[in-house]
This record gives sequence, structure tokens and C-alpha cells, in this order.
Amino acid sequence: MVRYAKEHKQRTRQRIITTAGRRLKRNGIDGSGVATLMKDVGLTNGTFYAYFASKDELVATAVADQMRTQHENIVAQAAPGRAGLEQMIRWYFSTEQRDSIEDGCPNAALLDEIGRSTDSTRQAYTDGALVLIDGFAARLAPHDPPSARLKSLSLLGMMAGTLQLSRALTDRKLADELLEQGIRNALALVDAEQHT
Repeated sequence: MVRYAKEHKQRTRQRIITTAGRRLKRNGIDGSGVATLMKDVGLTNGTFYAYFASKDELVATAVADQMRTQHENIVAQAAPGRAGLEQMIRWYFSTEQRDSIEDGCPNAALLDEIGRSTDSTRQAYTDGALVLIDGFAARLAPHDPPSARLKSLSLLGMMAGTLQLSRALTDRKLADELLEQGIRNALALVDAEQHT
């Protein structure tokens, strides 16, 4: 029997989580079975249980990983203040973000299913969303981020909903116009908060 180093097992586990996150965003939680998820990674179904107790555990872990990645790639790298918020908003409402579901926002791709998921998946999402929201709030009202938290939550909801709707429209011109309007709406919310 071949024994793998602990690092190999950790790398394989992370590969499963990352690959599952992309598949879940593309096909949904209900549309992604363990067999498909493991095939994506090039491993067998039986191997799955060496890493996770259940699909629910993998889903919760993948959602947490997707939220952490979104924070690292967008919020953590954005400039401070309004400039950073505008940077995040423009990135979020880009056609590339809209058209690349599996590489894009987990909010827009999975929010409806997360609401019907297990408590652990919903908690993983909530924890990740709060980190994003706090990143928005720190830029929205640097003098008092706690007061900006609810507006930041509203901003995240508006952004995710607009992106979902843009992805659903078959009229590409209308979908592009919706993204542009989303930018204007989000910046108006930001500017209204910063002038209060």
C-alpha cells in the first residue's frame, strides 16, 4: 500500500474543494453529484470519503473556499475608500465576470441554492459574506464601518441580483445595459452613504 505525505493529502483535498467550487457554480449544488465532482479531479468516488464525510460537508467547505477566494481576489486587493469600492463594483459588473460563471462570483451563481442548503453551508456562506461586507463597509464609511454594514449588505445583494439577472437575459445588448445601470446604481448608493 502506498502512503502519501500529509502535504499530498492536503493538496489533493484543496484540489477537490477548488474544482468542486467551480463545478457547483456552473451546474448548481443539486446538479453536481459526488461522481461528477470526483471525475473532474480525476479521482474515484471511493476516494471521496477519505477526504469528506458527505457531499454536504464538501459543499459547505467549497462555499467557504469560494467566498474566501472572492475576498482575496477582489476586496483584499482593492484600493481604500471610494476608489476601492468603485474598482470592486466595476470589476463585479464586467462582462467577463458575468460570462464566466465558474470563475465568477459565488453569490450570483449559488445564492438561491445556498438558501435551501444545510445549516453548515448557510453558515459558511454567512461567514464569507460578512467578511466581504466588512471590506465594503471599511471603504464606504472608514470613520464608522459598523454603521455602514447594513448598507454594505444591501450593496452586495443589489450587485448579486443584478449580475444574476444579466446572466439570465438572452438579449445581450439589454444584459450589457443592465450591467452599466448596475454600476450607476451601486455608485449612487456609495455616494449617498459617503455624503451622509
